[in-house]
Amino acid sequence: MIARLIFSLFLFVSASNAGAQTAYIDDTLLVPLRSGPGTSFRIIHKGIKSGLKLEVLEKNPDTGYSFVRTPGGLEGYLPTRYLSNEPIAKVKLAQANEQLRQVTEENKSLKTKLNTVQKELDALSKTHQQTSAVLEKNVQELGHIKNISANAVNLDLKNRELRESNEQLRNELELLQVENIRLKDRSESNMMLMGGGLVTLGVILALLIPLLKPSKKNDSWA
Repeated sequence: MIARLIFSLFLFVSASNAGAQTAYIDDTLLVPLRSGPGTSFRIIHKGIKSGLKLEVLEKNPDTGYSFVRTPGGLEGYLPTRYLSNEPIAKVKLAQANEQLRQVTEENKSLKTKLNTVQKELDALSKTHQQTSAVLEKNVQELGHIKNISANAVNLDLKNRELRESNEQLRNELELLQVENIRLKDRSESNMMLMGGGLVTLGVILALLIPLLKPSKKNDSWA
């Protein structure tokens, strides 16, 4: 008999746990928790505070009592009319305030992150402007270098032409110098020949002039 009782109690507890749901003490200051479903049963808790979250193990519509379990593990009966499926206004307000606090904290965190991102964006924008300025300067310098390169190519071409012209003039100068030396040698040779001719002519004249003059002997005979 005792074994059957224990088994039945076990089945009752198991069935109660299987159908357990959550409920809240309604807007009543204190609700007594009893050992059975009725006012004749012993009070095992002087009063459960309004808004306390309970685990409903069984509801009996005939007696109007529900078998509940407190967060501390205490089990007992209390009138079902004191239970509500929704938290009371005080609890809702506390939950709303907690949610508001969390949202406020998240908002602050998001603002901080937004400020950080804005600073990073400003830094990136400044860096972009500086990079754009440097790029523009490099483009201008590149264009200047291209112009210099083009001028350098033109100058190199002109230098080549001048070197070729200079080389040609140098060759012509050397030819003129050689021709000048040749003409100088020829002039000196001609001068020497002329001098020799004059000397020879002087000798001939010196020999002929005495022959051309009449002698004194011939003059007296005549």
